[in-house]
Amino acid sequence: MPLQDIKERIDAEERRMGKPAGQTKLIAVSKVQPNERVEAVLVEGHRVFGENKVQEAAGKWPDFKERFGGVDLHLLGPLQTNKTKQAMQLFDVIHSVDRPKLANKLATLSTELGHCPDLFVQVNTGKEPQKAGVMPEELDAFVAECRALDLPVIGLMCIPPADEEPSLHFALLAKLAKRNKLDGLSMGMSGDFERAIAQGATHVRVGSAIFGDRDYG
Repeated sequence: MPLQDIKERIDAEERRMGKPAGQTKLIAVSKVQPNERVEAVLVEGHRVFGENKVQEAAGKWPDFKERFGGVDLHLLGPLQTNKTKQAMQLFDVIHSVDRPKLANKLATLSTELGHCPDLFVQVNTGKEPQKAGVMPEELDAFVAECRALDLPVIGLMCIPPADEEPSLHFALLAKLAKRNKLDGLSMGMSGDFERAIAQGATHVRVGSAIFGDRDYG
């Protein structure tokens, strides 16, 4: 689907919900996409992209950032503590803060580097044992811990279970964010971003609908 069509669907849902135009940031998820597809979207003028792995992003984005100004790069996948410094130097926003060890590492490195990307706390709204994220009942304490470390937490992120109605999880995330006085809501993907916007998403993560099916080789 052309990028412009996705943007028009986002605009239409914002209007339907009475939201200000442009309130929802579209993150083009470029993980495992050939460079020519990514470059085509950059040439079209889009500048907000998401990657899942630090190593993959490091292999392509320094060059793209040099060639195209104003790129806003988001880390969406799990972050290993041994990759934290590299991630902080490469990404503008990290969506997957999910444990005290990582929070402490981010705080230590932010002092060392003199900056820290904006952060989202990932919430495991479905309480799935195989999935990363803070459990909902532990979120308030974890957000307070991050704030005590002076980390720039701006919102919450979730990936709903594949076999459940995502709107229920989006609504839960919105409730948790409001309770913790957080404005950012990173939720919604190619198949459900309009439902996420209806529940207050500020960031939607759309990959295959923009780029086509991923090529995992």
